[in-house]
Amino acid sequence: MSLPEPPDEALVVRFQRGDRAAFATLVRRHQRGLYNFALRTLRERTAAEDVVQDAFIRIAHAALDFKPEAKFSTWAYTIVRNLCIDQIRKNSYRRHPSLDHGRRGDEGEGPTLGERTKDPRGLSDIERTVDGERMKARIIEAIEGLPEEQREVYLMREISNLQFQEIAEITGVPENTVKSRMRYALERLQLALKEFEEHAKALV
Repeated sequence: MSLPEPPDEALVVRFQRGDRAAFATLVRRHQRGLYNFALRTLRERTAAEDVVQDAFIRIAHAALDFKPEAKFSTWAYTIVRNLCIDQIRKNSYRRHPSLDHGRRGDEGEGPTLGERTKDPRGLSDIERTVDGERMKARIIEAIEGLPEEQREVYLMREISNLQFQEIAEITGVPENTVKSRMRYALERLQLALKEFEEHAKALV
């Protein structure tokens, strides 16, 4: 029977004591999630890779200052978030989040935006593909039009699957504020989806 994997915080403590393998485990465990968040934020692979690499370098250098009672993922995402903000300010990157993640309210998960637009009519695959691409373009446009605070919360919640409490710690605002921003973001996306569906029906 295999032993349970140690939590992130225990691995940081081990790294503080000189265990480099513990840090390698942290990298393997979080690299993909941090990269996906950076990629959806910056929409540029090289920039996202550079941000994550820089983040882990900073984490390694500052590991001795990490307190075991803190949460490693919150610390890591805070660093990546700040680096992304710096990149956006320097290079004026536009953010294009993915639409393939489930839309969730405060009390549970819901279907993805893509699933909600499945056409019950007997359209051909090509027709459905065209409609799907148009819908995605409309939703992406709506996401880009979100206020920065709402867009940031949406990305952290939908792309990185972070809890509201953790997002609050990362962004430095109350948890209720985070939930409100998420709710407003979803309402805007719902409206954009409704407009698309009404426009599609008008063309039938």
